[in-house]
Amino acid sequence: MPALTAWAGFIIVGEPKPGDEVFVSAAAGSVGMLVGQLAKIKGCRVVGSAGSDEKVKLLKEFGFDDAFNYKSETDWDAALSRYFPRGIDIYFDNVGGRMLEAVLNHINMNARIPVCGMISQYNQEWKQRFGVRNLLNLVGKCAKMEGFLCGNYLHRMGEFFEEMTGYIKQGKIKYKEDVKVGLDSFLEAFNSMFTGENMGKPVIYLGPPQ
Repeated sequence: MPALTAWAGFIIVGEPKPGDEVFVSAAAGSVGMLVGQLAKIKGCRVVGSAGSDEKVKLLKEFGFDDAFNYKSETDWDAALSRYFPRGIDIYFDNVGGRMLEAVLNHINMNARIPVCGMISQYNQEWKQRFGVRNLLNLVGKCAKMEGFLCGNYLHRMGEFFEEMTGYIKQGKIKYKEDVKVGLDSFLEAFNSMFTGENMGKPVIYLGPPQ
């Protein structure tokens, strides 16, 4: 599912073109790390944000042009000015909230924003969620912001498998799983997706002891 989500959101919704400036939030997650690699395959420049220096290092190993730790880079608007002096053409949004607001100050004309998720807002009652104040920028920049579900693209599975299988065989796609052992680790693995402690796709191993 993460691979289909990354492919559908970036390729179909994001409509990348060579030379596009791409930003991916939660880039060290199971979806984000694939989006970044797809961006490089399509000839884009890509920068990711992640929640630790270890994750930033991983993103660079996976081919991201650059990455930053959003916990130590507290002024996100300034960070985006530095990492995107030419503006942002595609923002693959996994977090919403303050990061989305910061990005909207840096989008280019005809920018595309595939909205995969807004995990920073999930555990809040809707009246307490962060209200993005600069949505008007979407109008002035003629930008497209579109939410999506990977289930809506199941009819494209043949195309997805053919394209992604080719990339894997060519060694263009890397992946990382965050493996926990035993069913007792379920809550730890599940919660890690919300706290940002996971490095890649959380997986629970239920086989015999190794």
